[in-house]
Amino acid sequence: MTHHPEHAHHQPDLPADLDEAAHRCLVAGFEGTTAVPDDLKGLIERGLGGVILFTRNVRDADQLRGLTERLRELRPDLLVAIDNEGGGIGHLVGAGAPEVPGNFALGVVDDTELTARCADALAGHLASLGITASYAPVADLQHQPRNPIVRTRSFGADPALVSRQLRAWITATEARGVASCAKHFPGHGGTETDSHHDMAVDPRPYDELAHDIEPFRAAVAAGVPMLMSAHVVYPALDPERPATLSPRVLGELLRGDLGFDGVLVSDALEMKAISDRYGEAAGARLALAAGVDQVVVAVADLDVTLACRNAVLQALRAGELPAERVLEAAGRVRQLARRYATPVVSGPWDAGAGLEAARRAVRGQALPGPVRGAHVVDLFPPPHPALNWGGEDLLTEVRALDPTATGTAVTEEPADLAGLVAEALRGAEGSPLVVAAYDAGLHPWQHRLRDALLAGRPDAVRVATGLPEPGNAGDAAGAAGGLCSYGRGRVNLRAVAEVLTGG
Repeated sequence: MTHHPEHAHHQPDLPADLDEAAHRCLVAGFEGTTAVPDDLKGLIERGLGGVILFTRNVRDADQLRGLTERLRELRPDLLVAIDNEGGGIGHLVGAGAPEVPGNFALGVVDDTELTARCADALAGHLASLGITASYAPVADLQHQPRNPIVRTRSFGADPALVSRQLRAWITATEARGVASCAKHFPGHGGTETDSHHDMAVDPRPYDELAHDIEPFRAAVAAGVPMLMSAHVVYPALDPERPATLSPRVLGELLRGDLGFDGVLVSDALEMKAISDRYGEAAGARLALAAGVDQVVVAVADLDVTLACRNAVLQALRAGELPAERVLEAAGRVRQLARRYATPVVSGPWDAGAGLEAARRAVRGQALPGPVRGAHVVDLFPPPHPALNWGGEDLLTEVRALDPTATGTAVTEEPADLAGLVAEALRGAEGSPLVVAAYDAGLHPWQHRLRDALLAGRPDAVRVATGLPEPGNAGDAAGAAGGLCSYGRGRVNLRAVAEVLTGG
């Protein structure tokens, strides 16, 4: 056997089946597009349960297919997973992913047949690449206006609407032989904190939390094979620990009350909510002890994964982590792998479903006519590092339909706000002005910049590319002649551009 650096850490004093079981409970991220790193090979040989792919692993479809084939040559029952929610989550753009809007736009349309076609396109494309586990759909309700992380990734605020959308998505994904995963249990929508950056707390009483749990109940009833836990503290459920580390939330509520017997995966352990408070390695041990079946270490640095693995093995040796718990978890992972590890031959999918959905989702007051030759000012924050949305902008989509359009995209607070406003107003002289903002309520610089532009040009057409802002002029987009796309995926922006230009 080839010597791998990771073997140096191995103390072969656990029974072979328990050592393999411990590895089954890990999902690892890694660097590279063609070669499999030696440390990852060593983990796979020992029984690694799965890998998670990101943009860093994707060049094009042929390359990615080769990579997933190489991974499966090392272990045929290795699960190959990715975050594939649609909308702005664009890890597979380079591999020709079908473009679909984020969940909120699908919820606005609320056509389950159309949602199923969008989910089928994503799943069919995954299967064609050899990826058979998708950490989607988001089952969280979006009802907290200050929530920074769920937003248009959610189907909406109404548990019944979200539940029927989830059923459509899960069923369509399952039909392609791809494992779906409802997340983030028991709901990330009631927080004002992004758990990527800090520990999030949902302070609501249990009777309010129950609404957020309903979509997960529907997902379990629809046969979802995986659920993902939230790094959120719910004092009404467990005042001490985030859901990912809480036996009360994962055992009594999820396994007991909801009756879920599939694979429970953790959200990524390197997220600050876990890594800052517990450390990834202790997080892995505590999560498995609490009832998680697979811990996700998404960071590309395999040393972090190895540290988590070593902590789990050490806890097993010391009797701090019961062997039965790890064997039970590994058994669930094996069952999942039996169903989903081998890609199913993928037939054609409806590549146009996403644009159809995005077009049907656009809301707002009718424009007096096409806005041709416009000056477009598009305000939006830079891409979220974990979600890796590609930074598409509205001006590009408008210019594809109307080459006479001009404008600018602004992704951070300008050093000279007044200067930028003056320049934009000069650029728009004699032309229509379009001002687009993305969740301006969360980004005060967007508010200030937009207000200054509207003060100079009250006739400007306003566009909201995130959620509609409450309390503005009473319509969906928040101003006379305003539009709302309910998302910033490329198809959302294309759909708005079509309405603006009459294209």
